Formats: sequence, structure tokens, C-alpha cells
Amino acid sequence: MPLGIDHLVIACTDPDAAVAELEERVGLRPGGGGRHDALGTFNRLIWLGDTYLELIGVFDRSMAELAWVGAPAVRALDGGGGLATWAVASDDLDGDVERLNAGGAGLSDVIPGERRRPDGTVVRWRLSEPRELGPERPPFLIEHDPHAAEWSPVDRVARAEEPHPIGGPVRLTTLELPVTDMPGSIASLMRTVRIGPFRPSLAGGGTRDALVGGQTLRLRPRPAAGAHDWPVAVIHLTVDGPVDPRTVEVGGCRYILRPAS
Repeated sequence: MPLGIDHLVIACTDPDAAVAELEERVGLRPGGGGRHDALGTFNRLIWLGDTYLELIGVFDRSMAELAWVGAPAVRALDGGGGLATWAVASDDLDGDVERLNAGGAGLSDVIPGERRRPDGTVVRWRLSEPRELGPERPPFLIEHDPHAAEWSPVDRVARAEEPHPIGGPVRLTTLELPVTDMPGSIASLMRTVRIGPFRPSLAGGGTRDALVGGQTLRLRPRPAAGAHDWPVAVIHLTVDGPVDPRTVEVGGCRYILRPAS
């Protein structure tokens, strides 16, 4: 079952400019990236412990439109940019897919993937995706290769307490998503990746919360059509250090930062 939110895939026309803006306005330090040569996409990353933000761009649209992560990225870019999809972490992907599909999840066969970094090293993972990806759709499952770049025990320890310019280590606590059909979205999440149960949130306004490992997935009723061209994800972050609370909107996502205690 899901260990926690692994990463958020945020589509933008220029990932380098996006991470620079996040560093300047939010105080988050960029942390590498590379190319998906077989998918037509490339990225820059921002690490939040073992969770990360993936700022994804497209270098070959025709290739990306046919790729599992490229297609939702293209759709998000056509809507102005923002959250394209997201992932939950697994440490037993084959077992999770088998168990979930026995309950009617409809997840794909396990797909290997890799990304080439500018230093020539390769990051590797395995994943399984639902029938359709998108900000109002269930996430995909991912299992990282601990013998490849970025996910060795040494790599994980090194970034666990990495401070960001905002003033200390930063963690993702809550991912808040607007949904058009609250009952349908909840049913789909529970059937596909067993996220739930959802309970009324203290945030009010008809929002519902469910735990994903030690993090929270919050669903909120989507505003009326035309209020925004693309669903705006709200990314709640805590900073392990003194920080003035702030809310910043960058690239179709809203970032809310608070001190950890």
C-alpha cells in the first residue's frame, strides 16, 4: 500500500526558469534533473526529503504525446501549466499491483524507466499507472532503484536534512487538489490505490482529507467552470526553522509555507 506521496509532476514551459522562480519567491533550492530520452520530456527537481517536486518540460511534443508522463504534461501545458499528475511510493510494487488489481484497480503492468542526468549517471525506477493520469485522476505507483543514482542509502541520508534557502529542511505535509466530482474522485482513489478513508477536513468548505503514509491528501470542491483554466494544486510545506508564513503562486500551483512547529 502507498508509503507516502513520492513526487508531484508540475508541467511548465521552462523548468529552469520555474525552479529559479521557486528559489527566489518561495525559498526552495533546485536539486538536479535530466532528460527522459524515450519520452520527449526533461525535468528539474526540488527535493523535500524523499518527496520531491518534478518540474517537467517537453522537448519533443510528438514523442511526449505518446508517452505515459508526456501526455498529461502536454495537457497541463495546453491548460497553462501546473500539476500534471502525481505519484505515491511503493517498496513492493509487484505485490501492490497484484493486490490492487485483484480488487479491480486496473493498474498497468510494471513499466521500467530511467532518466539520464547531466553528469552521465542514470536514475532508474519501476512504475505502474492507472488508466488515465491527470490532476483529478488517481496517481501512479513508483518504486525507485536503490542501486542507481539518487536513491542509494547514502543519497537519501545526504538530503534528509538538507536546508533550503528559506531557512531549513522543507517537507511536503499536504497536497490539496480541486475535484469536480467529490464522491466519484474518492471512490476512484480508494479503488485504484487504496487511499482512504476520507473524512471531513478541518479546512472546511466541503473539503475531505485522507492519509497517505505520513502526509495528507486533501480534496476540495472545484470552483465553477471558468474560475481557472487548469486545476490549481495547493502544496502545503513546513520548514524546520523560523519562517514567516507565506502563500505564493508560481506556475499554476499555490505554495503555502508554515513553520514545522
